[in-house]
Amino acid sequence: MVFKISKHGLRNNLRDALRKCGYFGIDNSFNGKVGYVRRLSLNQHYPRFHIYLNQETDESYVFSLHLDQKKPIYQGAKAHNAEYDDEVVHIEAARVINIFESL
Repeated sequence: MVFKISKHGLRNNLRDALRKCGYFGIDNSFNGKVGYVRRLSLNQHYPRFHIYLNQETDESYVFSLHLDQKKPIYQGAKAHNAEYDDEVVHIEAARVINIFESL
């Protein structure tokens, strides 16, 4: 899912704003984009929400968000079981937007 958040009134930098949403940077990147994840379990890496910054303008951030259900099966494979347009992803996007608007 792709969504946009206005920078108007945002007092935090992007990393700090995403941390307030429960997201933390991960070591790997996808297509040169910095990735952040929010785990749904304290002791498991999956499932997790995965968000990327697609584009930044002077006025807004454009994000791509999906829910990783499980780790890729094959070593070196990028394909994984993920939800991109499911209701839970839309709910998470709305949660992130609301937090950004309150910062």
